[in-house]
Amino acid sequence: MKIVAQIKEPINQEMELFETKFQDSMSSQVALLNRITYYIVNRKGKQMRPMFVFLTAKLLNNGEVNERTYRGASVIELIHTATLVHDDVVDESNKRRGFFSINALWKNKIAVLVGDYLLSKGLLLSIDNGDFDLLRIISVAVREMSEGELLQIEKARRLDITEEVYYDIIRQKTATLIAACCSLGACSVKPDSEDVETFRKFGELIGMAFQIKDDLFDYGEAKIGKPTGIDIKEQKMTLPLIYVLNVCSKNEKKWLINSIKNYNKDKKRVKEVIAFVKEKGGLTYAEKKMQAFKDEALSLLDAYPTSEYKDSLKLMVNYVVDRKK
Repeated sequence: MKIVAQIKEPINQEMELFETKFQDSMSSQVALLNRITYYIVNRKGKQMRPMFVFLTAKLLNNGEVNERTYRGASVIELIHTATLVHDDVVDESNKRRGFFSINALWKNKIAVLVGDYLLSKGLLLSIDNGDFDLLRIISVAVREMSEGELLQIEKARRLDITEEVYYDIIRQKTATLIAACCSLGACSVKPDSEDVETFRKFGELIGMAFQIKDDLFDYGEAKIGKPTGIDIKEQKMTLPLIYVLNVCSKNEKKWLINSIKNYNKDKKRVKEVIAFVKEKGGLTYAEKKMQAFKDEALSLLDAYPTSEYKDSLKLMVNYVVDRKK
C-alpha cells in the first residue's frame, strides 16, 4: 500500500473531504438504499479515479481545487460504482474485492435498481449545479463503455479480433473512464482550455496500459484475487493471444482456435494454451505495447512545470504497469 499512500500525499486533505461529499451524494429517503450504499462506501477500493481528478486539477491550478472538482470526482465515482454493480449482475459474480457483491447479498433485481439509482444521482449532481461541460464528459464515457463491452461480446462469438479492434475495445471499455477522470479534473479548473483534451489523451493512454496489464495477469501465476486463465474460459481475445494467432503456423492457429472454442472449460487444455502463448512471445509483445502507452502518457506531462502533483501523476502511471494485482 506504500506506493498508493505516496501518490495520495499531495491530495490527502481533498480525498478526506471527498469521502464525506461522496457519501452525501448517495443519500436517499429509502432505508434499504442507504444500507446498501453504506455497504458500498465501506468496501471501497484504492479510489484511483478520484485521485486522477484531484491530481490533474491541482497540477493545472497551482495546487488549488474548487467545488466543481469535488463534484467531478463524486460523479465519476458514482458512475464507476454503478457500472461495477451492474457488471457483477451481468457476470453473475458473487465477490467484489474479496467481499460479497451487491447481487450476492440483495439479489439481482435490487442490484440493477441500485446501479440505476447511482447513475441517476451522478447525472443529477451535474445537472443541479449546471455543470453541463462535466456532464458531457461523463455521458460520452458511459456511452463508450457500453459500446466497448458490446463490441467485445460481438467479436468474442466469432473469435476474429484484430489488434486494431482489440485497441478499440479496450479504449472504450476501460480507457474511456480514466480519460474522463483526467479531463474532468482539467475541465473543473480550466474549462474550454487545451488542457482538457491533453489530459483526456493522458488518461486514455494510461487506461490502455492498465487494461493490457490486466490481460497479462490472466497468464500469470500470482495470486491476484481472481483465477488465471479466466479470459480464455470466457473466450475473450486479449493482446497476447491475438499476437500469437498472427505469428503461429496454420496448424497451430487451428489448434488454438479449437481450444478456445471447444475446450475452454478444460483446465489442462487452458494451461497448454497459456504455455503456448508464453512460448510464442505473446506476453513479451503485450508488455512492449503496454510500455509504449505508458511512455507516451508520461511524455504528455513534460510540457508542465515540476510539482508534487506532477510527481504523483508520474508515480500513478508507473504504478499502473508495475502493480502486482
